[in-house]
Amino acid sequence: MTTLLLVRHGETDWNAEGRLQGHTDRPLSDYGRRQAGELADDLEDEKLEAIYSSDLARARETAEIVGERLGLPVVLHPDLREKDWGNWEGLTAVERDRVEFVGESTEAHQERILGALRRISERHPGDGRVLVVTHGGSMRRVQTAALGMAMPVVENCGRWLCACESGSFGALD
Repeated sequence: MTTLLLVRHGETDWNAEGRLQGHTDRPLSDYGRRQAGELADDLEDEKLEAIYSSDLARARETAEIVGERLGLPVVLHPDLREKDWGNWEGLTAVERDRVEFVGESTEAHQERILGALRRISERHPGDGRVLVVTHGGSMRRVQTAALGMAMPVVENCGRWLCACESGSFGALD
């Protein structure tokens, strides 16, 4: 069984404005960098085998801040990206109400993120603990697989612990 400590990236300007980011590559805001620093402080005593991250700047930068503190390199994995919101990227909830969605399906996103986590788990068999810095929607897809439903959106730099064993996911929180 591999323990996966899933973390949502720090805040960006678009998070603060309520805009969907998806594959749009927004960097962390100054506040998001502070959040990542606090996360690194909190994880300083964790026994982590590895750190994986989405290759998008907001997740990568969060992971690099933690990795520098813990002395671990960050392995980038594009399949850990957020859902591709297509023509909804950059829109607020009010703006999305006026536009028909064209983008990645939730099912395709879930298949992509779960596949990535299964491959990561295969690289770290046994009782290891791996940090995975990803996105809010990606975390919700894993929660759905583990719990049968998604929990409320995790705040920026929020965590959720789960296990992957023989390709199946289970909650540990």
